[in-house]
This record gives sequence, structure tokens and C-alpha cells, in this order.
Amino acid sequence: MCNFNKHDNDTKALIHLLMTKSAQTVGGTNFLLGLLEAMKEKKPNALMFKGCKIESDEVSIIWNKIVFKDKLDVLENIIRSHDSSEGLDFNILENDSDKKKKKILNMLKTLAPIEFIVTPKNSDNGEGFSFKIFESVQDDNVKINPIFAAMFFCSIEYMKKALKYTI
Repeated sequence: MCNFNKHDNDTKALIHLLMTKSAQTVGGTNFLLGLLEAMKEKKPNALMFKGCKIESDEVSIIWNKIVFKDKLDVLENIIRSHDSSEGLDFNILENDSDKKKKKILNMLKTLAPIEFIVTPKNSDNGEGFSFKIFESVQDDNVKINPIFAAMFFCSIEYMKKALKYTI
């Protein structure tokens, strides 16, 4: 999922549009990349940061619930094992094992209500944006939000490629 070059052209265009629009609402590409760098500094993952808030010089992101390691591990395994060629319509519930599916459902119940709010520190730079972990949650079909995956799991190089991509 985090290899931009392996996506098809339609997926690359969609990710480019999502990231470009997101960057414009916080003051531009450099402001969004600055926030991503601040997020990558938090180890092992920014989602586990107890303050539920990360700030760069120009932008901040807050969320309403700490993510614990067991749920993060399940989510990370899904994102890391997802083949980039599958596109953004990847359903995380398509799994062979009932045991794995149960872990995924438990993670889903815990993480679905979390909302992330990204805002520029100077309101003149834009109104910011918000997103959730899952783009859609239906009975047998759950899709991970590409903005979430890009911001918390993909490299800064991935984001740069997405922002520079030309349609």
C-alpha cells in the first residue's frame, strides 16, 4: 500500500488529488510535509503518543483516543501486507483465517470512532481537514482511508511522490 510506484495511474491520480487538497487546507505542501516529519519522529508510532496531539512549526494534528500496541500491530499488519496493485478498494475483512478476522473486527470496533483533526496554527493558512482511519465501514466491507495510511504508515518519500505526481 505504501509503494507509490506500484499503484495504477487511476489510484496515483486519486491519491495525488487527496493529498494536494489536504495540503492546500493547511497552508501548502511544505506545511503538510513538516507535520509528517514531526509525526515520524514519534517512535514507535505517532498513534501511540499519549498526548493525542503532534505539532510541527505550522500545523498540528489531534485525535480523540490513544491507540494501544495490540490494535496498532493488527492495523500495521493489514497495511504492510496489502499489495499496492490491489488499489484503494482493498477490503480488510477479506481474510482466510477466522482467528485473524476476529482480531481485525476487535481492532475495527476500537479504532472506528477515532477522528483526526489537522489544523494550521495560523488560521490565514486554511481551515484544515479531518479524517478517520476507515474510509467506509459496512457489514462485510471495510476500507482503510488512504490519507490515514499515507500519514501514519507510509514514508515521507511516498507523500512527496503523491504530491508531485502529474495527472
